[in-house]
Amino acid sequence: MYFLRRLIFVFPLVLLISAPAFFLVHIAPGGPFDRERAPASPEVQRNLLAEYHLDEPIWKQYCRYLYSVAHGDFGPSLKYRNHSVNDIIEQGLPVSMTLGGFAFCFAMGVGLPMGFIAAARRGRWEDYAATFSALLAVCVPGFVIAPLLILTFAIKLKLLPVALWGSPLYAILPMFALGLFFAGRIARLFREGMISAMQSEFVTAARAKGLGENRLLIKHALRIAVLPVVSYSGPMLADLLTGSFVVENIFQIPGIGVFLVNGSLNRDYTVVVGLALLYAVLLIGMNLAVDFAYTLLDPRVKYE
Repeated sequence: MYFLRRLIFVFPLVLLISAPAFFLVHIAPGGPFDRERAPASPEVQRNLLAEYHLDEPIWKQYCRYLYSVAHGDFGPSLKYRNHSVNDIIEQGLPVSMTLGGFAFCFAMGVGLPMGFIAAARRGRWEDYAATFSALLAVCVPGFVIAPLLILTFAIKLKLLPVALWGSPLYAILPMFALGLFFAGRIARLFREGMISAMQSEFVTAARAKGLGENRLLIKHALRIAVLPVVSYSGPMLADLLTGSFVVENIFQIPGIGVFLVNGSLNRDYTVVVGLALLYAVLLIGMNLAVDFAYTLLDPRVKYE
């Protein structure tokens, strides 16, 4: 019943998100036809506004947009002529999801072992090295890491391609730039979770029975320690699946991040609002999946 109620509340929540997204992007200075190469005559401007119903009151535009979205149509793009927002999502989302999936696996594959080693060797040099590396990964943003990777591995060493989207080799540099921050967060969360679990009463009781530290870590503490990581992985995965706007723009990857940035700059209202709604749905869905995963990992968690 809990998950059914959560599913029911998805629709009003998305509706609540759509309103500020729609109105804020419309009240921003400028319009979708201000950057045309040749200034349009007043008559052409009026015809363009009428074609896309931009001459109507904003509340009427919003109602028209909701009616269109309810039928699964996010409307036409105002800048990418002869393309709808559905076409843009269909084109860009698989690329962003592929990159996000690679970055998610990289973050988990690096962050979990790093956090485990730091917790298992607490107070020793391995702990300090892993903690410092995780802190460094969190502090250095992707827009700093990405140019350094391009300069080192693409320009100087000429080992990896630097832009666009082709073979799996094209995903290595953006995957590293996108996933490094999340790897550091996961390592820190997992380390703290492991230390907290090792200090809990049930682990103390198991230790009193003579169980070794390695067995305590793997068999008893691991399942509890991973819960904070699971909680964080929902929003993280939604963020990664929709792509990093900065990383996608630096590497010129044709994901939805590029379309969102260009849509914001060009005042492409339908693209910006449609992609914002897409992100909201993914975020809500991932959080719901995290709640369900909690019930599988920890039987003590019950939702009423």
